Amino acid sequence: QVQLVESGGGLVQAGASLRLSCAASRRTSSSYAMGWFRQAPGKEREFVAAIQWRGDSTYYADSVKGRFTISGDNAKNTVYLQMNSLKPEDTAVYYCASGNSRAYGDVWYELSRRSFYDDWGQGTQVTVSS
Repeated sequence: QVQLVESGGGLVQAGASLRLSCAASRRTSSSYAMGWFRQAPGKEREFVAAIQWRGDSTYYADSVKGRFTISGDNAKNTVYLQMNSLKPEDTAVYYCASGNSRAYGDVWYELSRRSFYDDWGQGTQVTVSS
């Protein structure tokens, strides 16, 4: 089991940027992949982005593609989510997750499923005002 701690959330205006961090209690490369999800009030938790350590492949939800970037720093055991051009609809609690099992077949689909991930952080609030 790995402990994940998110940070970097806050209140910003539309068009601004934020960088979220997810610090892991063990080597991030020991996980197969790590992902970011978000949950807005009254909505289900949804996939935002994921990074597959082998090959550094990245995957994004259509709603954030071109605006958000996921990256990792194995030396710091940290995964980042750079969020640019933020919109009010990006307002949510953002969660970091770690998955240990290998994904087969449609990797984007596998990594976008909440059930793929074994460990979750407590979340960090992002609020974007219009």
